[in-house]
Amino acid sequence: MTNKKKIINDPVHGFINIPGGIIYELIEHPYFQRLRRIKQLGLSYLVYPGAVHTRFQHAIGSMHLIGMAIDVIRSKNHEITEEEAEAAKIAILLHDIGHGPFSHALENCFTPNLHHEDLSLLFMQELNAEFKNKLDLAIKIFQNQYHKKFLHQLISGQLDMDRLDYLKRDSFFTGVSEGVVGSERIIKMLQVVDDNLVVESKGIYSIEKFLIARRLMYWQVYLHKTSLIAELLLSAFIMRLKYLLENSNIRTNNQYIDLLIDKNKLHNKKDIIANFAMIDDYDVFCLLKQSMYSDDKILSHLSNSILNRKFPKILISKEKPEDSFIGSMKEIAKKEYSLTDEEISYFVFTGEVSNNAYTYADERINILYPNKLIDISEASDMLNISVLGKIVKKYYVCAPKDIINLSISK
Repeated sequence: MTNKKKIINDPVHGFINIPGGIIYELIEHPYFQRLRRIKQLGLSYLVYPGAVHTRFQHAIGSMHLIGMAIDVIRSKNHEITEEEAEAAKIAILLHDIGHGPFSHALENCFTPNLHHEDLSLLFMQELNAEFKNKLDLAIKIFQNQYHKKFLHQLISGQLDMDRLDYLKRDSFFTGVSEGVVGSERIIKMLQVVDDNLVVESKGIYSIEKFLIARRLMYWQVYLHKTSLIAELLLSAFIMRLKYLLENSNIRTNNQYIDLLIDKNKLHNKKDIIANFAMIDDYDVFCLLKQSMYSDDKILSHLSNSILNRKFPKILISKEKPEDSFIGSMKEIAKKEYSLTDEEISYFVFTGEVSNNAYTYADERINILYPNKLIDISEASDMLNISVLGKIVKKYYVCAPKDIINLSISK
């Protein structure tokens, strides 16, 4: 029996047709349905209250865009078989299935040696075994091992459908209009030359807008200082749990998380996937609520800070803070809060964040003119490549507000 045609009413792209067959079955699978319970932007909703959209929505939207891109490329006399089209849709549908709770906020906290893309591949391999090798081609495209390289570029590249969806979607749900991109216009201008995705010259202004939007969204949304501190505290919370699991008799009452973050428990990737597939944002929220009155003052402090949005102060600068300034804050905090040398790292900490809009040293965005291809950095009369490709690095210092104020006054 074949599945009836399904339609999703997406707030960003409108009505999205869901193919039948294996794509429908993958969407219905518990591994994929779990993405409904994982926020796309982690704790950014604490800054932008509308940012509660999920990885599920993003994956469906990306699949919709790749379908549009395939139709456009076919219309320009490039062959993409039905099997290849389905495989590309599966690859992008599952490209983020390896994300853990709160997406990037807890990257590597539960599986320190596995990036979310590694986990996505493991999930795809598990699903491939379950669906009797029907994902073979999708996995090849995902790993860039298929001879039509432009199909992989649609999934992971400078102009992939992942970026075109998340910029437009994140802009919509946060209300940050600077992130709006003309995804349909860009897709209409796609072309394939020598097995590489390029953009027809008529689309150059849409590409300029895309690169600017990406840069602005990183600083205004993805690396917003309040979102950053919230995610740092959440990561510290999980690290504290891990420390206590390994060094005391404490347990979380969540068997899947206990097994994942106790490094002595799981030894093979199959077991890791089985446990990882069972955790989502709600499990972490439960842990936070359970820990509000914990006997461990670090856990109690961190969980209360996150749940009640009572964050320490964060200072962000282009200059790296002096060691003497950090040391002074730590000494003051240890006395004020009766902290040990080990505990102080949960109250006073530093780090750095960086971003650049266009890494032209690797894959380039080439603009197609009648007789030649020109890199966007040279073709654009508006974008300055020295600015566009520059990695902007900023340093941060986090500490309780009173501690920072005391340190500055000294």
